[in-house]
Amino acid sequence: MTRTGFLGAVGRLFVWSFLLALVVVVAYPLLWMVLNGFKTNTELFGNPFALPLQLDWGNYADAWNRGVSDYLTASILVTVTSTIATVFISAWAAYGLTRVRMPFGRTVSGIILGGLMLAPAVALVPLVRMFQAMGLYNTFWALLILYTAFRIPFTTFLIRAYMIDLPREVDEAAEVDGASRWTTFWRITLPMSKPIIISTVILHVLFAWNEYLFAMVFTSGTGVQTLPVGLTSLMSKHGTDYPVVFAGMVVAALPVIVLFFASQRYFIKGLSEGIGK
Repeated sequence: MTRTGFLGAVGRLFVWSFLLALVVVVAYPLLWMVLNGFKTNTELFGNPFALPLQLDWGNYADAWNRGVSDYLTASILVTVTSTIATVFISAWAAYGLTRVRMPFGRTVSGIILGGLMLAPAVALVPLVRMFQAMGLYNTFWALLILYTAFRIPFTTFLIRAYMIDLPREVDEAAEVDGASRWTTFWRITLPMSKPIIISTVILHVLFAWNEYLFAMVFTSGTGVQTLPVGLTSLMSKHGTDYPVVFAGMVVAALPVIVLFFASQRYFIKGLSEGIGK
């Protein structure tokens, strides 16, 4: 073996070893969480890294009956509605910024992107007072409005970066054929932007599904609390059944993991073609 071939083999071995170690670091905590959902408190504290003695689904049923089903329903409702609203409004705004000639277009883009600099924690107090005055406090509408408003700047930025390089000739041909702006956007531009749309959907789902601050401050009832906040109610000052908590965490994590693996090809393509421009 030549020196070049030897160095190449060592390099490949190093890369594969690094990737294997990375898989272990990422996958092991998830596997550990799943397995601990089958244990009892005695097993968990006796040997937290051992395999469960039996696969008892009672902890998962207990977690489901102790409110996880309600928290899951609330999370799905808020996540789906806010995702649809955010991505649709952002895509329409990005289309306008890239396809419509308007006065002070750069200023409008700057104002929208300026929303990225607004930290949610800074606006908590005035937002609480405003939502209480409007009668929206402790409702799904509060989270829907907040999740949509605070994610539109970032989502618009991503979709706009993708739409900039889409061929304008297609829009001009549609205009010649008599298509309206709405028809062109809905039937031509939006399908051409499918990769970045899927990417922004996944990013927003990850945000809304795991968001804790707004969900904790603006909701207090069992019927409207989402999973990140609801899971904390499984913790007790007088003794926590940790396997039930782990079971609830598995239920909370599973939908997002399935979504990501089902659409990761479009997710990576959309981000690489959008952010990389």
